Amino acid sequence: MEKKTVLAIVLSMLVMFGYFYIQSIINPPPEPGSAPGKQAPQTSKGTTSHTDAVTAAPMSNDSAPPPSGEIAPSVSDQTPAAPESVNEVVPLETVTIDTDVFTATLTNMGGDITSFKLKKHKDGKDPVEMILAGTARPQAFSIAFGNWEDILGRKVKAVDRNFRIKRISDYSVEFYQSFATASGGYFTLVKRYEFKPGEYIFELTVALNGDNSVNSFNFHGAAYTLFFGPQIGPKFDKLDSRYEYRNYLTYNKGKMKTEKVNDKAPTVVDGSPVWAAIAGKYFTLIALPYVSQYELAFSTQPENGVPSTSELFITRPAFSGSRTEDKYQFYLGPKNQESLSIYESGDNGFKLRDTGLLEVADTKGFLAPLEKALKWLLMLFHRAIPNYGIAIILLTLLVKVITFPLTKKGSEATLRMQALSPKIKELQEKYKENKTKLNAEMAEFYKKEGYNPLSGCLPMLIQLPIFFAMYNLFNNHFDLRGAMFIPGWIPDLSVAESVYNFPSNFRLPLLGWTAIRLLPFIYVGSQLLYGKVTQTPDQRGNTQMKLMLYIMPIVFFFILYDVPSGLLLYWIMSNILTMVQQVGINKYMARKKAAMAAKEPAKPVIAPPVLPPKKRKRK
Repeated sequence: MEKKTVLAIVLSMLVMFGYFYIQSIINPPPEPGSAPGKQAPQTSKGTTSHTDAVTAAPMSNDSAPPPSGEIAPSVSDQTPAAPESVNEVVPLETVTIDTDVFTATLTNMGGDITSFKLKKHKDGKDPVEMILAGTARPQAFSIAFGNWEDILGRKVKAVDRNFRIKRISDYSVEFYQSFATASGGYFTLVKRYEFKPGEYIFELTVALNGDNSVNSFNFHGAAYTLFFGPQIGPKFDKLDSRYEYRNYLTYNKGKMKTEKVNDKAPTVVDGSPVWAAIAGKYFTLIALPYVSQYELAFSTQPENGVPSTSELFITRPAFSGSRTEDKYQFYLGPKNQESLSIYESGDNGFKLRDTGLLEVADTKGFLAPLEKALKWLLMLFHRAIPNYGIAIILLTLLVKVITFPLTKKGSEATLRMQALSPKIKELQEKYKENKTKLNAEMAEFYKKEGYNPLSGCLPMLIQLPIFFAMYNLFNNHFDLRGAMFIPGWIPDLSVAESVYNFPSNFRLPLLGWTAIRLLPFIYVGSQLLYGKVTQTPDQRGNTQMKLMLYIMPIVFFFILYDVPSGLLLYWIMSNILTMVQQVGINKYMARKKAAMAAKEPAKPVIAPPVLPPKKRKRK
């Protein structure tokens, strides 16, 4: 049994590490759902010509917002620039859009968004910045005249001319600029942003309006590419696939798919999905293109000043005609059900319904139903006591109560095995030269005694799915982000706590630690004590079990040093509660063993035979 116990523990560890690895690379598709429809672009057909060279030509200024309630004209109504305005200089300006949930900063250099700060979510003391830039300027929702390959190959760059600004309302702004073609014609590029109060989704309309000499838009095989980069927020040190990551998702025909993206080459997505997303642990960017055809690509091409990039490209194919008006919608915000569910019900400013966006926040995998049930219980405890640390403790206590019968059954099986151990060793010694006979005799012995040799390990293996589900819940549940447990020590259950932070840019040599943390040390202490309490008498002299008892907690100490404090809180409480359970079970088993011994009939004492006295020899 000692070898089987060690084998069971080792297998459990392998299962656990294998599960974490598989979960980091596999994301099973969700249940089918309905998808939003696409809108065909508005185009005008004409003869084919190639517009393959442009120069900036500013248009007349119109930056004053219209009177309240006035409906702005369609972006396609903007007419191309006149040749005499080519040399007019447009100054650099910024526009701020401020709502109750975010503050967006836009620049007229290319009509891009340079900052998107979420007011209700903090990164330290500051709002979460959803647009992370390296040493270059952030290119969020930029336009380039070419395809995504030209952009990554540095053959073309994002439009960086200063656009004219038309402020339509407090939540809507338009940027427009004219460009000259190689053939002497002109066209206007218009970018209109429309935001809604209380929502993280906004609409971007891109229009190309040419004069009578422009009959097509074809720049190296594409009309234009709209792209986002270099990275979504919040800021991070590294992507380790467990505590911070980026998933690349697409949604089509009611199913979500995880795209494999690496640093070696960009990933081109087949077809034109309904939406595409770059999803982090807690926040996401989702793009919904409302065009009939487009080519989508993801890239993680390195860039200076960013630990890892996550870029999205939407290339609009070349087309014949003098104008087009394409609409895109982007969600840039938290990856939680509360914020995303409104785009399933239609209860939003854009009247979106059945978009499938909620799939980004839903739990995936075969343990999803169990994790959702545990999440519901966690939220229930939090509503009763509005402290997630206490809610975690109460949930852990409830799980221990529910699984107590399994724990008790495992302990009883262990005690039974101890009682049968002498007979088992006798059989092993008797048939050590004949393995086949030994197996047959052992099977017959177990059958006669009514004992299943796996009954001691099975309860532990049954509880593993609960452990994995709890791990995923406390590692990914959005509401734990920024949730305080103990002021001054554990201000955020979604990150590792600390009692002392090293100076900035300093890491402890070899270990890479940036702070001294208390919870990992408490965890090691609880794990060692847990092993001591749950160790059976026949395991105390076993060298292998001693190694498992002392070495494994130390190994896990380094593995779990930087895990979220909510996860360690669960693990520590689980150890403490299991120890309390085991002490009670040990007392129960001792009483049961004594009662069983008292019920056994006393063995008769056989007196030694009385021998007749020896006769003395006469002298």
